[in-house]
Amino acid sequence: MAEKKTTADSATDTASDAANRMRDTGNAMMDQGSRLSMRMLDQAEQNTQEAFRAMREAAKAKDLSEVMRIQSDFIREQGSRSVSQAREIGEMIADFGRTTISQMTGRK
Repeated sequence: MAEKKTTADSATDTASDAANRMRDTGNAMMDQGSRLSMRMLDQAEQNTQEAFRAMREAAKAKDLSEVMRIQSDFIREQGSRSVSQAREIGEMIADFGRTTISQMTGRK
């Protein structure tokens, strides 16, 4: 004969499920936070490399107009790169939020 589940058993199951979801969410948050941090470091490294590339070009320039062109090109490219990088980080943060909420609520 099957035993009837008591209210206490049901509450214990619910609490256990919630604890498991919180643990899984914490693990996912750590993983996603690490990926976000690494991507931001990659972007900072790329920006630094591009800045040094432009400085080297400027140091080799033959005249002031060439330096101005190099600087203008760098600023334009950096602006475009910054927009792209901000969009990428924004998408990662939004995904981070969606994943966290779905794991906490148990919904996909």
